[in-house]
Amino acid sequence: MGPQEKPRVAFFSFTCCEGCQLMVLSCEKELPDILKHIKIVNFREAMSEKSDDYDIAFVEGSISRRDEIKKLKKVRKQARVVVALGTCSSTGGLNCLKNRYPMEEVKEAVYGKRAALSYKPIDTIPARPIDAVVEVDYYLHGCPISKKEFLSFLTALLMGKKPDTVNHPVCVDCKMAGNICVFEKGGHCLGPVTRGGCDAICVTYGTWCWGCRGPVDNPNIDSHRETLERYGLTAEDVAKKFALYGECGGGRKC
Repeated sequence: MGPQEKPRVAFFSFTCCEGCQLMVLSCEKELPDILKHIKIVNFREAMSEKSDDYDIAFVEGSISRRDEIKKLKKVRKQARVVVALGTCSSTGGLNCLKNRYPMEEVKEAVYGKRAALSYKPIDTIPARPIDAVVEVDYYLHGCPISKKEFLSFLTALLMGKKPDTVNHPVCVDCKMAGNICVFEKGGHCLGPVTRGGCDAICVTYGTWCWGCRGPVDNPNIDSHRETLERYGLTAEDVAKKFALYGECGGGRKC
């Protein structure tokens, strides 16, 4: 890339709903200014043209098929910078729910009798985040990602700065939003140990933190345990209710 050329940016999706890419496209007002500084060369949801010549790769989705491993390694080989876009690519996300069951049982549940009748083996493996396959430079957490966080991240990256990574629990966001603690209302919440930066949107709109952004670095487990005990709960109680966004467990090995 020459000194005056814009960075070439590509977006890729693996096993996911592509909701994080939709959040990028929701930046309608900001996109014209963004395109003054970057050249998007691959983005299936936004354009039909595509190129394998790119510098920065935003990757959404977890890896749940063998053919995805090969494709992801190709992306990593080409890109100078790889960004895990959203929960599925960062921690494995919802797709890791299938890891609790034998893969043959998963295939039968999804495809029924057709699983056995398929003319070729159904390609499915335990779901895993992309860093189980390739090295990742940066992470944008969330299900979906935060539009504000994406814009801040991209701005820092283009300025040659190291993008900030939020490393406080959701409880901080809740206090800033003026929310009443979910525990005080008789509910369960993963906010004390989950990475913030989401503006506590789930709690603000009447539900609780499901832990979609993954655990904060060095969570205060002892403090969270004291909170649970104060409200008559155990860690097991919470784990059963909030295993939705668990890490990929044994699926990390490729």
